Amino acid sequence: MDLRLDPDDLNSCVQCGLCLPHCPTFRVTGEESKSPRGRIALMRAVQDEDAPITTEVVDAFATCVQCRGCEPACPSGVPYGHLMEQTRETLADAGVLTPKWQRLAFKPLASPTMLNVGSKALAIAQRARLVPKRLGISATVPLRQPSLDASGQDVHLFTGCIMDAWQRDIHLAVKRVVEAGGIGVMPTGDTAPCCGALHTHAGLTGESRRLADRMIDALDDGKPILVDSAGCGAAMKDYGHLLGTPEAEAFASRVYDIAEWLAGSDEDLPTAKPLDIRVAIQDPCHLRHVQRVHQATRTVLRPYVRELVELDDDGLCCGAGGAYSVLQPELAGQIRDRKLDVITATKPDVVVSANPGCSMYLSPELDRHGIETIHPMQLIDRALNGLG
Repeated sequence: MDLRLDPDDLNSCVQCGLCLPHCPTFRVTGEESKSPRGRIALMRAVQDEDAPITTEVVDAFATCVQCRGCEPACPSGVPYGHLMEQTRETLADAGVLTPKWQRLAFKPLASPTMLNVGSKALAIAQRARLVPKRLGISATVPLRQPSLDASGQDVHLFTGCIMDAWQRDIHLAVKRVVEAGGIGVMPTGDTAPCCGALHTHAGLTGESRRLADRMIDALDDGKPILVDSAGCGAAMKDYGHLLGTPEAEAFASRVYDIAEWLAGSDEDLPTAKPLDIRVAIQDPCHLRHVQRVHQATRTVLRPYVRELVELDDDGLCCGAGGAYSVLQPELAGQIRDRKLDVITATKPDVVVSANPGCSMYLSPELDRHGIETIHPMQLIDRALNGLG
């Protein structure tokens, strides 16, 4: 089968193995087929040698978290993330990956009405204790959401799909923090309901392109676009590659992670009394390994807390991986257990994570240790409003 992979990209891997310690699935299984090097070898076998698409081959690709932790470690600069995305797209198009029930599950993400109805149904089911805990879904899906209104026209705040439906309190905190620097905020709301990140991970790249085109048309005023979800930000910054057009490249250049934008902004946030807490930073994979702007979180957060501490795992994935924790619960749980061991050994009061999937997946377990999980902008918002 032709996986439609660029031969130069595929052959840039020299099979050195320096990626292995940075791959969460290899770390928990020890299996070569569940490492970046092993998966690339399988890609070559399928594309160049017409190897059959067996159940084992599909499983190797389906179990990749797509954290891209291997990329910064690779001396050859292998674009592993794009290779995996293209492989999954080809297999999904061939009907051997992402079955119909999964495709249907992604439909509401681009429809605010469907998503809101589904979210309320999920919230009711949770309160009736009908949702299995192993799915890793947050126990706090709200029945109602506060309004999120524009306060000016200086910057867009991308609100997205799942995050806006389940964690709008983060958007509200981000909005208050940005406004504290004298900037007017335009929430994107229903005009740009989904970035397509989860679709790309699932191999549904055709739908991702449709959503990207819709986003670019909706936000065409040249204003900065601030994103408070690391996975969404990484997807939107990659629109140039996804669509291959100058318009997409120009759009991507306007996308900033919220901490990245605050750290580079000419507008200074007000000073405030630091919160008397010990804070551990959990870097989302798509902030650290893809956008590579994770240091900005430290820059903007440091003045507002007593102590920042680093996790001793070199940014290893937490196992959430978008929909990965739902589709691969056993592997995701094993990956999460390693992360939890590192976090609890650090003994923080609070863990901050700039990605909703990470925080929702980690928080039920960290709650048992008395450790709060929160977005970094929410801590800054607390400090600025004297809510220590």
